[in-house]
Formats: sequence, structure tokens, C-alpha cells
Amino acid sequence: MYAFDPNARGPLNGVRVIDMSRLVAGNMSTHVLADYGADVIKIERPGKGDDLRNWRCKDQEIYWKVYSRNKRSFVCDLKTESGRHDLIDLVATAQVLVENFVPGTMEKWKLGPEDLWEINPDLIILRISGWGQTGPYADKPGFGTLVEAMSGWAYLNGHPDKPPTLPPLAMADMIAGLYGVSAVLTALRNVEMCQGKGQVIDLSLFEPILSIIASEAAQCQLTGVPTMRAGNQSSHTSPRNVYLCSDGKYVALSGSMQSMAMRIFDTIGRPELKDDPRFATNDARVDNRDEVDAVIGAFIARRTQAENLALFEAADVTVGPVCSMGDLIDHPYVRGREVLVDLPDADMGSVPMHNIVPRMSATPGRFRRPAPKLGEHNQEISTELEQYRSRQGVSRHD
Repeated sequence: MYAFDPNARGPLNGVRVIDMSRLVAGNMSTHVLADYGADVIKIERPGKGDDLRNWRCKDQEIYWKVYSRNKRSFVCDLKTESGRHDLIDLVATAQVLVENFVPGTMEKWKLGPEDLWEINPDLIILRISGWGQTGPYADKPGFGTLVEAMSGWAYLNGHPDKPPTLPPLAMADMIAGLYGVSAVLTALRNVEMCQGKGQVIDLSLFEPILSIIASEAAQCQLTGVPTMRAGNQSSHTSPRNVYLCSDGKYVALSGSMQSMAMRIFDTIGRPELKDDPRFATNDARVDNRDEVDAVIGAFIARRTQAENLALFEAADVTVGPVCSMGDLIDHPYVRGREVLVDLPDADMGSVPMHNIVPRMSATPGRFRRPAPKLGEHNQEISTELEQYRSRQGVSRHD
């Protein structure tokens, strides 16, 4: 089991992030920043905290434990003068602020960018919303589900004879959160190297998820029709699918390179298909992908998953098992590379969660502290604020 080291440092040591966000996207951004040493202070509502705490399993805050490691929790009631005063002083000591309120909310609270820059001109403000701070949808609710539906992703996902399929996880939020990390680091670099001032990062949930399927726009314009759902097949390459084995398990196989597709035909004992005009080129195979899958599927169906994996791997064919999380927890690859690590937890003894991503040889991230209890660091942060105020020559209520 890994241990937390509260004295560990990372490459973002000295960067303070005030995280006013709720749920997933903002927490994903600040989670990565915290893993690399940033001091992330979660501003939480009295008695309630971040809504991510409510995503539970058997009364355990599973999502919170995983995506709020390395952060500190500070309960702050912005409806009170003292709470607002605390936030303003924290902003003065920070480099980054993250929020995901409905556009205009921070301005109503007199905490918009212009107000915050009066306190701290170098502050980088990451503003996450469903549809962005501008445009005709700026005032619309913007949960990830709506974005995943409208972006075209759900339309592409699933089988052609079934309804569009939403992802079983907060995918739009997670993708946006990762975009947020790169944007914050870019803005920090600008302040550091170019003597730049603070800026607003306007990050919608919609645009990041659209970016990963953006080539579909060019294809739609070229063909005049949107790409239709293809199940586990691909509209761009063939063979590509998951195939049922004789023991009820599945393997995934991809022949996205021409040489790989040819090797697959040799491996299944059908070398004559390499010269068949229906299968000789990638375009032809895509047009006849059902026939390709029928041939490959029949071969795979006669063997167990283990037998198929051994056979195709021996032939240097790109193949892999379809795994559940139950399969992965003790998988030799996952354990051997420590993709999942067990971290101590006061409630559960230990919690398996993903290791720090990515792995950096000179400036690795560190596990410094578990996800905080609500308000766990109030006294600690309050002491830091009093020290700051003392240096500034002001009192709490000035």
C-alpha cells in the first residue's frame, strides 16, 4: 500500500488554486494540479460541501475520495461578511481560481474577473460552464449529459438499430477538466515568462468533447450525411470490433493498418481474402465490414479468450481482452505497472485509485494527503489567513 507524505513537493509547489467548482469538471482540473503539488483549497458550503460528495457507493464518498486527493477543504459561507472576507484574502494569496457557476453568477456576487483583478491582477480565472461565457446558450443549464447528447457524441455511440447511447460516466466533464489543466498551465507560463497579467479561461463542456470527434464535421460536409452509429465497428477502418469467444468472454481486435489487416487474414487461415476486391483495401473492407466481421467472428468463436489471445499475439496481431474493472484490479499489467494503487483511507482502510497521470521522470507528482473531510482544514487555513493579514497590517474585519 502507498502512503501519503504531507511533506512531499511537486513541480507546482507554490501555486495556490482556489477551487469554487462543484461536481466533476473543475474537480478533475484541480485534482491533476494538486497531484503535481499545487495547494488546492476547496471552498465548500457549510453543512453540504461539494455536490461530488453525494456520489456515493454504500455510503462512501467514492468519487470525492478519488478526485479530491491532495486537496484541502475550507468551509466558507459567502452569504456572510466574514466568509466573503476570507475568500477575498485567499484570492489575494492565489495564482488560480476555478469556478463553474452559471455565467453571470460571480458578477452578481461582485466577484467577477474585474473585481478579482482589483484584489490580484495576476489571477488566472478558469470559468467552466456548459456552453461557455458567451453566445446564445450562455444562460442555459449545461450538464454533461446535455452536452454529450448535443455534441454529436451520443449520436455516434451505440448500434445502428438501437437509440443513441450516452456514456456511462461523466465523460464531457472529464475531457473538459483535462483541457482546463493545460489551459491553466499555459496561462501560468504566460505570467511567469512574459510578464503577463491574469486572464479568463472560458472553458465550455461542449467544445472539448466536440474536439475529439471534430473530423466528423469535415466528413459530413464532404458526404452530405452524418456518420451513423456502427456499434463496435468503425466507419474509418476494418476490421475493428469485439468478438465473442467460445467461453463467453470477448476479445477486441483492430486492423487499422493495411499490413495488420493482411496479417489477420493470414492468422485466421484465409490468405486468399487479401486479394479479394471486397477486402483488399481499407475502403473496401469498411464498405463490407459486416462480411469481414463474420469471417473473423466465426474463427474467434471456436476458441476461448485465452486461446485467441495466445494465437493472435504470437502472430503480432493487435488484439486484447475485453475487461471489467473486476478483471483489472488484479490484472498483471495493472499491478505490474501500478496503474491502480491502494491508498490508505480512514473509512475503508484503503481505496484503490488511479496512479498519478502522466509519469514524469524528473518532476513526478506525489500523494500528499487523502481527500479531506468537510471543513477539515478550516483551522489550518484560518491560521494562514491571519498570518497573511498580520503581514499586510490588517485585521479580519477591516
